Amino acid sequence: MKVSVCFVAVAWMLGGLAFASSVHADEASDTVAVRAVAVQQADAWNRHDAAAYSALFTSDCDVINIAGWWWKSRAEMQQKLTRAFSSIFRDSKLTFTGVEVKFLEPDIAVAHARWTMTGAKTPLGMQPPEVGIQTLVLTRQSGHWRIAVFQNTLSKPEHPFPAAPTVGD
Repeated sequence: MKVSVCFVAVAWMLGGLAFASSVHADEASDTVAVRAVAVQQADAWNRHDAAAYSALFTSDCDVINIAGWWWKSRAEMQQKLTRAFSSIFRDSKLTFTGVEVKFLEPDIAVAHARWTMTGAKTPLGMQPPEVGIQTLVLTRQSGHWRIAVFQNTLSKPEHPFPAAPTVGD
């Protein structure tokens, strides 16, 4: 009886290890896939192909662009980018320098993507987009990762906040 209980316990642990190994392998391949979607933006952007860029997003995506404008669908984003690619972003080049991925659920990931851009011409009063960080929420739909929520922010070097005055100052 002790041998069979021990055997069952060992079999259960090995089965758990095999499952954990499989889950870890799936997460590793999903991490690669999510990073690929983030980086594929550069390819479409650098070809100035609004349709290919927009295809990386869900049809009902929410996009906050670098100027703080809120676009509420893939169709709206594609329309606005088509115009931008023919003017202010016509000569722009986007490069990703790093993508970090965190899974909230097996089919929901958050990615933070660091990027640089050259060649953009901006409207008067708008800071040129040269360095930034995107926050992307991606969902797996029909086996493909797509960007559902997107926030693009200009990046600046961090400076420490001033220390609070001490009592008596």
